[in-house]
Amino acid sequence: MKRTTKINLSLAAVLIVAVLASAFVISRAQPDATVDADTVTVVAENSHRLDTAPDGSVVFTEFLDFECEVCLAVHPYVEQLREEYAGRVTFVTRYFPIPAHKNSMNAAVAVEAAAQQGKFEAMYQRMFDTQPQWGEQQDSKADVFRGFADDLGLDLTAYDAAVADPATEARVQQDFDAGLALGVTGTPTIFLDDQQIELTSPDALRAAVAEALATT
Repeated sequence: MKRTTKINLSLAAVLIVAVLASAFVISRAQPDATVDADTVTVVAENSHRLDTAPDGSVVFTEFLDFECEVCLAVHPYVEQLREEYAGRVTFVTRYFPIPAHKNSMNAAVAVEAAAQQGKFEAMYQRMFDTQPQWGEQQDSKADVFRGFADDLGLDLTAYDAAVADPATEARVQQDFDAGLALGVTGTPTIFLDDQQIELTSPDALRAAVAEALATT
C-alpha cells in the first residue's frame, strides 16, 4: 500500500514546480522497446549502492537527476537518513537524467565514468556540492566535470575513455528506461523496497523509512 504523508509547504512548493517542469518532457518519453516492463526491478544487479545493509534489510532507492534542484534540496535529508540508519538500510542510487536539463546526462556520465574507477560516491557528492555553480546552464559543462575528476585524483586517460565510450551513456540510459518502466515521472523518486513513496516532507520521509523497518 502506498504511504501517504502530510505536506511540508516549503518542500511541497519546490516539488510542484519540479513536477510541472519535468512532467511534459517525461510524459512524452517511452522506455526502450527492448525493456520488458514486467521484468524490470527497482534495484538492478549493477545498481550503485551507497550503503549496503545485511540481506533482508529495507532498501531505499532514489532515482535522481544531478541537475535537479529538488534532488539537491532532498540530498541533505538522504544523507541524514544514511547516518541514522547505517547498517540497517541499503541505499541505492539510480540515474534519471531529465532531458530538459542540458547537463543532466553529462553529469550522470561523469559520475558513471568515476564509478568505473571506484569513485562513484565521491563524484556523486561533488555534483551536489557544486550544482548551483553549473546547473541550469545551456552550455556543456563536461569540462567542469572533468575538472572534478582531476580533483578526485582519477586517471584522466581512463576517465576520458569512459566518457567517450557509448557503453557509459548506455549504462545511464538503462537506469532511465527502468525508471520509466517503473512509473517514474520526475526526480527525485524514492522507493522503499518495491513501493514508491510520496515525497512531501523530510519528516514524512523519515517516518516512511521507520515504518518500513518496523514491518520488516
